[in-house]
Amino acid sequence: MICRHCHTSLEHVFLDLGFAPPSNAYLGSEDLKNPERYYPLKLYVCEHCWLVQTEDYAQADELFSHDYAYFSSVSQSWLNHAAGYARMISSRLNLGKDSLVIEVASNDGYLLKNFVEAGIPCLGIEPTASTATAAESLGIPVRREFFGASLATRLLSEGMQADLIAGNNVYAHVPDINDFTAGLKTALKPGGTITLEFPHLMQLIEHIQFDTVYHEHFSYLSLHTVNRIFAASGLRVFDVEQIPTHGGSLRIYGCHADDAQQTSDAVKNLLQEEGQQGLRQLAVYRNFQPRADRVKNDLAVFLIEQQRAGKSVAAYGAAAKGNTLLNYAGIKPDLLPYVCDAAPSKQGKFMPGTHIPILPPSVIRERKPDVVLILPWNIAEEVVAQQACVREWGGKFIVAVPELKII
Repeated sequence: MICRHCHTSLEHVFLDLGFAPPSNAYLGSEDLKNPERYYPLKLYVCEHCWLVQTEDYAQADELFSHDYAYFSSVSQSWLNHAAGYARMISSRLNLGKDSLVIEVASNDGYLLKNFVEAGIPCLGIEPTASTATAAESLGIPVRREFFGASLATRLLSEGMQADLIAGNNVYAHVPDINDFTAGLKTALKPGGTITLEFPHLMQLIEHIQFDTVYHEHFSYLSLHTVNRIFAASGLRVFDVEQIPTHGGSLRIYGCHADDAQQTSDAVKNLLQEEGQQGLRQLAVYRNFQPRADRVKNDLAVFLIEQQRAGKSVAAYGAAAKGNTLLNYAGIKPDLLPYVCDAAPSKQGKFMPGTHIPILPPSVIRERKPDVVLILPWNIAEEVVAQQACVREWGGKFIVAVPELKII
């Protein structure tokens, strides 16, 4: 395999999680009778450009299907984040009725609805029909396609270049990151701005967030590597913010390479910090697997201990990261009988690989489990607040990453 960005031969394994089904391939009861497709889930690091990337097996159209079950609007904290961003960026860029905002991977309209309400023209790019339909019901125009250089060229021919291109948690999801970035260049108006948000590789390593590894995430990104990828397409990162979403993400601001926009000190400072944390040295990558294995083993031992002690256990949040963790740990319904989730699109289905049933949140109050394992640890505070009833019967909340602990 060669690097998806710089085409260097890949030799260094960062993480091997064995074989797993796609993390968002939730199963209906009829699917349990059929064979399930598994792919290797292995990450390599490129010693030349330091792009961390999945082994090349699964195809994007197999991962992001028409009935894709992830709807961004299910999380209130994420809706709040999106609304805050929309207010901030509209003010910062002075967006108005003569502007155009394009969001790549617009999902169910969780972000663009804020621009619609503000009277700012927008366009969503979203290949999954289930979420695109939800966005269109909010009055958001949507192109149901994957974004790349080809679509960007067609948009340009239609006179559609954006003052702002936003992409939240999509840059890591694209199999051809060079083609995607070339599309950003083409679709961006002269003087326009790109903002991309993605989980920060430095945080993944520091906090052992190996459960954020799944087939839909083709890339795991540092600012250093994104800088290189942007530069290769004639773009430039001129500012960066570290934000708390998804366990620690970056929001980068990009422009055309020849734009007059000055590059902020934040870019230089974060590049320096990444260097100090060893992100451009092989040692930090070689030391990661044993740390992930410890988290996995601790969870398995804990669940076995609860079963032997006669304690009842439930999980909350049928998140993709939960599927990675449970599949790698080999957890089945005998140790974890059900997962509750607020998304109607997931209720009544089964977790891929583990076949753990997904039930509505009301089941927690009905069954009163002794322990609730929060799988989407990044929104643990929100879950604890929503399910405060667990405290009434002496139940406990736990998370497994970066270490097993009661919260």
